[in-house]
Amino acid sequence: MRIRSGDVSQPAERQLLRDYFTFRSAAFPQAGGYTVSLPDPSQFDGVHGVFLVVDDDAGVPVGCGGIRMLAPDPARDAGAVRAEVKHVWLDPSTRGRGWAGQLLDALEQSARRLGATELVLDTHHTLEAAARLYARTGFVPTEAYNDNPNATRWYRKPLADVGADGAR
Repeated sequence: MRIRSGDVSQPAERQLLRDYFTFRSAAFPQAGGYTVSLPDPSQFDGVHGVFLVVDDDAGVPVGCGGIRMLAPDPARDAGAVRAEVKHVWLDPSTRGRGWAGQLLDALEQSARRLGATELVLDTHHTLEAAARLYARTGFVPTEAYNDNPNATRWYRKPLADVGADGAR
C-alpha cells in the first residue's frame, strides 16, 4: 500500500470520487438521497489543501481523502486555523487492513504542513466504522460548523500541541 498526492481533476481520482459517491448514495437512509458535490480542484492545490490517493500493492488506486483549509471564522474559531477532512474512502475490498488510519494520519500531517491547528470533519451517523476511526484517532464531537445536508455528526481534533514535524 502506498499513499501519494493526487489531483481531483485527473481521471483516476475522479473515478475514486465517483465510486465514493456511488457507495454513499446506495446506503444513504434519508429521503431525497445523498447530495453529490464534486470538489473544486483549487481547494486541493497544495496551498489551500491536498488530495491523497491510496494505491494497493499492485498500484491500483483504491481509496482517497482530502484536506482543505477553511476560511477563519473569528466568532467560532478563537484563533484556530482549521482544516477540513473530506472524502475519506477506501474500497470495501481493502477494509480491515489499517489503511484508513494510515490515510487519516497522512491527511493530518498534510494539514499540519499547511499550518492547521485544528481538524474538523462532518459525517453521517450511519457510518459507525468511520465514527470509531475518528474517536480512535483523537476526534471529539463538536457543534455543526456547516450546513452539509449529508451530515448528522461533526467532529474536531486540536493540533496545536504538536508541531508540523509531528514532535511535541
